[in-house]
Amino acid sequence: MLVLIADQVFKIWVKTNMMIGSRGEIAVLGNWFILHFTENEGMAFGMKFGGEFGKITLSIFRIIAVIAIGWYLHRLTKSKAHTGMIISISLIFAGALGNIIDSAFYGLIFSESTYHNLAVLFPPDGGYGTFLHGKVVDMLYFPIIRGYYPQWFPLWAGNEFIFFRPVFNLADSAITTGVLILIIWQKKFFKKHS
Repeated sequence: MLVLIADQVFKIWVKTNMMIGSRGEIAVLGNWFILHFTENEGMAFGMKFGGEFGKITLSIFRIIAVIAIGWYLHRLTKSKAHTGMIISISLIFAGALGNIIDSAFYGLIFSESTYHNLAVLFPPDGGYGTFLHGKVVDMLYFPIIRGYYPQWFPLWAGNEFIFFRPVFNLADSAITTGVLILIIWQKKFFKKHS
């Protein structure tokens, strides 16, 4: 619950206090950690999937996946599974649910975010989209290393290089952390089944 609440509070704050793109950036740790507001259709790295039909399909798939994860989490809790296993699945569940809330409801409750205007929560004329057509809010940006590819580098010679380029949110961080915990301590969590 704490991860889900923190994710939604932070997203609502960003959406109502920052403009999309570099005009509204806030440097937290110099050029290493920046709050950079962007939105995406809900797939990793801002990818799109098959237009309107794809968005609905993706949203329905995510809802089914979250229901399955919630059921599994309930089962783990009832069977008194390892605490680390419950924590990792809880992080994945909270992160997935946080991003689904954006996709399902943000189009209904927010006005459009732009490069020049702040979004309004519960605008009088209604939101920018319909149910399941909201955009996921991302804001955490860590461009730790910046430079240019050398001229001899195939395909990208002379182009800008940024590590770590993706902009993400707390929900994405929770999912990644949960998966990493599972990978690192899988032998301890699944020792009954080996």
